[in-house]
Amino acid sequence: MIKLYGFTLSNYFNMVKMGLLEKGLEYEFVETQASQDDAYLSKSPMGKVPCIEAEGGFLSEANVILEYLDEVGSGPALMPKDPLQRARVRELMKEMELYIELPARTCFPEAFFGNKVSDEVKAKAKADLAKGVACLKRNGKFSPYVAGDTFTNADIIFQYSVGLASACAKRVLGMNLLEDFPQAKALSELINSRESAKQVAADQKK
Repeated sequence: MIKLYGFTLSNYFNMVKMGLLEKGLEYEFVETQASQDDAYLSKSPMGKVPCIEAEGGFLSEANVILEYLDEVGSGPALMPKDPLQRARVRELMKEMELYIELPARTCFPEAFFGNKVSDEVKAKAKADLAKGVACLKRNGKFSPYVAGDTFTNADIIFQYSVGLASACAKRVLGMNLLEDFPQAKALSELINSRESAKQVAADQKK
């Protein structure tokens, strides 16, 4: 059985958890914080969460884990078979992480941890987020899912990267990332209706 290391408030942990649920894989939850202790670094080389322990060893990095789960799980495929379409899903995943979540993360100290960030950081984050959302509008299909008519790993990234970035932008920047993006709002509602998303949300509340 797969062991999943992490904690329920981590959006990357929840990405992997949703992947496990979507693929129908049994797993054991090992509550773990990010750590630089040698014992944990032997599992996750950067000390980050999540990581998983599978047959044969450990894996870290959420995107990598999601693709592994898609290959070993029995549920519906979360990556297209066609090489170009599969690469397009990876492209969308990378764009959402780099150009939407990471700019928002510069404001996380103020959004979620009671600290302050400078006006310069906020201004840069606001500009970068606007560019990132514009990129997603251009490249996403939203018909109804990010990459087309099938739920993929890109939708899992959307759920937990774009969703978190949106909450941060609203709190710190007074910026509604999805204000003029009805397709993204509709997708968020659609994903929230999935049993896997409901379970992740319920476990977070616990």
